[in-house]
Amino acid sequence: MASLTVFPIKSCAGMAVDRREVTTTGLVGDRQFMVIGPDGRFKTQRRHPLLATVRPHLDGDRLTLAADSREQCSVDIVSDGPRRQVEIFGKDHPALDQGDEAAAWFSDVLGVESRLVGVTPEHHRPTDGLVPGLSGWADSGSLLLLSRAAADDLSDRAAERTGEPIPLERFRANVVLTDCAAHAEDSLDRVLLGSTHLAFSKQAVRCAVVTVDQRSGERSGPEPLETLATYRLTDKGVVFGAKYTVLVPGEVAVGDELRLAPVTSQQTADS
Repeated sequence: MASLTVFPIKSCAGMAVDRREVTTTGLVGDRQFMVIGPDGRFKTQRRHPLLATVRPHLDGDRLTLAADSREQCSVDIVSDGPRRQVEIFGKDHPALDQGDEAAAWFSDVLGVESRLVGVTPEHHRPTDGLVPGLSGWADSGSLLLLSRAAADDLSDRAAERTGEPIPLERFRANVVLTDCAAHAEDSLDRVLLGSTHLAFSKQAVRCAVVTVDQRSGERSGPEPLETLATYRLTDKGVVFGAKYTVLVPGEVAVGDELRLAPVTSQQTADS
């Protein structure tokens, strides 16, 4: 494994880590928070690309927010308290409001009224796919895996067509793999990574978020979607990377080798 990234706030910048505990919802702290509007609906880079410029940092029970030309905001994480209903992909979930200071900071950055909310202790948000699982506020899937070889191949293809390579950070992967062939993550079934046991759930269908420059928060489209469409187009859309469900929680670290999990008698019977 080449890199490990936690995204504390949905659609905001990632936090590189060397080692992380993995629960049934993915890396600890991943998509633990999200930004919502006054109506409770979630915000993403699809409509608010400036979210990409927000650099959150989790440290115990403190969350620090940073962005260029903005004063940092550091708040105590609200881990329990009154619930408020939020909407994500047409479904309502209880969430914990993170207070007026964080709300004012995000409202200033985005230029629209915003609030920051976190998952509740009883948070339970199922995901779909071949092997359903759980997630925080991620679009779907517990973990997003991407092979470095696939990212390098895409970057080379885009550079040939446009003269511009594609930064790896555009794809917001939790785990970047270096010990497998390009797109191997699409065809694996059960795998072991560190002390975890993961199962392939589905390919990651890509949207306009990958056209956002993750440093400036500006749309740079139509790449890489245009190049991806030349060789990664399916009936579900353009796919790149894969989402995995956590079967057995544990711990992962940079340098861990991806291994195929032994086939069990139950899996053999199911096949």
